[in-house]
Amino acid sequence: METYIGTKMLEAEPMTLGAYNNFRGWKIPDNEDPTTPGYLVCYPDGYKSWSPAAIFESAYLKLSINTRLATKAPSISQQMVDDFIADVKVITLDGKTTVVRALLKNGFTVVESSSCVSPENYNEDTGAEICLEHIKNQVWKLLGFLLQTAVHGVKPEE
Repeated sequence: METYIGTKMLEAEPMTLGAYNNFRGWKIPDNEDPTTPGYLVCYPDGYKSWSPAAIFESAYLKLSINTRLATKAPSISQQMVDDFIADVKVITLDGKTTVVRALLKNGFTVVESSSCVSPENYNEDTGAEICLEHIKNQVWKLLGFLLQTAVHGVKPEE
């Protein structure tokens, strides 16, 4: 199973409704489609359930392994950061300022700007690169916060 985070961490694997009912030994009601895509979900306490794909995928983010770390502990990877940025818009103001707006997968917006002293030294691509680096650093922090909450909850360890 793969590991996912939302406001809690769990494991899940793709499974149709019919396969889940077979897994549980249940009969599928006549009004339900056994080919409905979804996920078998396993919670940390061992409880297992099934979730329709659209609902699951809107609530959970798949963790990918950060290969730069020497541990298999849950972590955020560069790929997760890059994939969490859904859209980027770049504009130039006053001929020497770059403003970058990044729309994240969850609808949250992050905005950064960079500027130079002399308009003759201005380059929008360079400004956008600087801003995007700052935005990605913020996304690292935001996803790290989400992962910390998923792993440890909202109460500090005693």
